[in-house]
Amino acid sequence: MTTAPDRGEQERELQQLEEQLAQLQAAGSDVPDLETRLQALRERVQALREALWRQPTPWQVVQAARHPQRPKLGDYLQRLFTDVVELHGDRLFGDDPAMFCGLARLDGQAVVVVGHHKGKDTRENVHRRWGMPNPEGYRKAARVLRLADKLGLPAVTLVDTPAAYPGVEAEERGQAEAIARSILTLAQLRSPVVVAITGEGGSGGALAIGVGDRVLMMQYAIYSVIPPEGCAAILWRDAARKEEAASALKLTAQDLLELGVVDEVVPEPLGGAHLDPERAAQFLREALVRHLREVQALPPEERLQRRYDKYRRMGRFTAHPEDLLAGGR
Repeated sequence: MTTAPDRGEQERELQQLEEQLAQLQAAGSDVPDLETRLQALRERVQALREALWRQPTPWQVVQAARHPQRPKLGDYLQRLFTDVVELHGDRLFGDDPAMFCGLARLDGQAVVVVGHHKGKDTRENVHRRWGMPNPEGYRKAARVLRLADKLGLPAVTLVDTPAAYPGVEAEERGQAEAIARSILTLAQLRSPVVVAITGEGGSGGALAIGVGDRVLMMQYAIYSVIPPEGCAAILWRDAARKEEAASALKLTAQDLLELGVVDEVVPEPLGGAHLDPERAAQFLREALVRHLREVQALPPEERLQRRYDKYRRMGRFTAHPEDLLAGGR
């Protein structure tokens, strides 16, 4: 009796097949029966990918959300928006390259766009601190979001950050206050706000621009108060239990949809947006445009009340906390 290969073996086999496919494609017409061999490899890759991603583990989703080739904010600015004009500076300290703020058009509609700005390579990531903003980044975001209200424009925010920058200089300049101020600004904004979590949604650094009338989450994105490695190190003093922590954190899009934290899961190409960025962007564009039109149709006072009620419903107990504590004694 043969046993089915475990997920690790399947992942290794898929990686090997993808490398073989890339080598064959690079070889060109010098290889005999090139098209036949390419087609056979593509079919094997697709079958294995479907087996792996039919029911992905939370850790698989974490890896997809962090994939180096996963589309970044710059890719979405290019594919989703037109007439993009970046706005710089918080008018208090300086500009922060880890936070993008600007004006653009989405499906012909003028909007304000705010998002975490990761780099495409190591050099750019160092410059942008891997999309982890300093306080001036969040203050810039709050300033531009207030401009949206002044101009009567809807706002679109794109979340993709491991966390706010944890350096000493960030704390010295008031990181916690800047995050809180950004959250407050979004909570009070009269303009429509649609949020999309496109990659990593990490802690308060993500929540700072994650409050909106609608919160969308891409299929293989993650959203959590702490990374799995950090959670495992705190709970079990063993970061190697990161896969177990990923399951416990309920950080996948489907988990958060069931918990009522997000409003819709935006589909991605099988295996992740990095495998077909154009198709992933199309899915996201359709969802953003649809939700933006729906929230724009509401009167401002009703929109604000619904936004308030949405966040007040989160984390409600099904029993009184004192009863829960008494039951655990």
